[in-house]
Amino acid sequence: MTSTQETLKQTPLYSEHVALNARIVPFGGWEMPVQYEGILAEYGHTRKAATLFDTCHMGEFLIRGDCRGSGLDALVTMAIADMPVHACRYGMLLNDQSGVIDDLVVFRDGPEDWFIVVNGATTAKDAGHFRARLKQPQAFRDISSGIGKIDVQGPLSREILKPLVPGIEKLSYYTFDSFNLLGETVRVSRTGYTGELGYEIYSSSATVTAIWRKLLENPKVKPAGLGARDILRLEVGYSLYGHELSETITPLEAGLARFVDFTKEFIGKDALLKQQKEGGPRRKIAGFISETRRAPRQDNKIYEEAGEAIGIVTSGSFSPHC
Repeated sequence: MTSTQETLKQTPLYSEHVALNARIVPFGGWEMPVQYEGILAEYGHTRKAATLFDTCHMGEFLIRGDCRGSGLDALVTMAIADMPVHACRYGMLLNDQSGVIDDLVVFRDGPEDWFIVVNGATTAKDAGHFRARLKQPQAFRDISSGIGKIDVQGPLSREILKPLVPGIEKLSYYTFDSFNLLGETVRVSRTGYTGELGYEIYSSSATVTAIWRKLLENPKVKPAGLGARDILRLEVGYSLYGHELSETITPLEAGLARFVDFTKEFIGKDALLKQQKEGGPRRKIAGFISETRRAPRQDNKIYEEAGEAIGIVTSGSFSPHC
């Protein structure tokens, strides 16, 4: 085992993956399952039934206070002051040059209570950014280590969860609520990263294993790994931080301008407006289908017919639909 491998973290569900004979790979500083029975089988089951994804590696923060008074509103690109309680919104944290520090989802728990979900690989960096740039840094708490997270994704996800979580059918897209699940109050949001109907369950790290096992008792449910998730998110066109998003890629370049509210002030706004004023981004994200069955790799160059390099690949994967 190398020194790099020794520093990898494990989620509370790691032993469950080992017991299921999952293939484990490094991902963003974590040991994560890339597949169980097979990537394409897990992909197909997500599209036709429902699968479970271990997303315990994600980071979770709490911020207390008025979003403008605390400075939270100025840190994120999307409008949050008008969010109703039990709504959540996707957006980004930007640096002063308008590069993306991370993409995130903000949940409104109450008039002055905010729950924020960030990427696992950037949790420490994001926490430092919040503490440094909030007007009221004492209102910030990183609660990542105590949270367990499971994503239930697929067209049968609602049917499967309803007996365990009565009332879940009332959730509309990008809303959440608290429910009782196996004797614990959990947060469930109707969100996901697959393009299918799906829900994300936030529990304590202590009880996430019991929830995982209970869900897998249903024969319609199977576990799925990073390999299936990558195909699913690419088919929908969802960005992955470190690929389509980075501190040198702006929201305009990433095709995410719809998640930027230019009517408010936020860090990076001036640089974005300058990019717009100068005719828009000189590079942009675009999807393409390869003429071969070999998936292009990240950083592969893209050439036009004359042989000139015109871009690079950010993500590539096989898709059963291509």
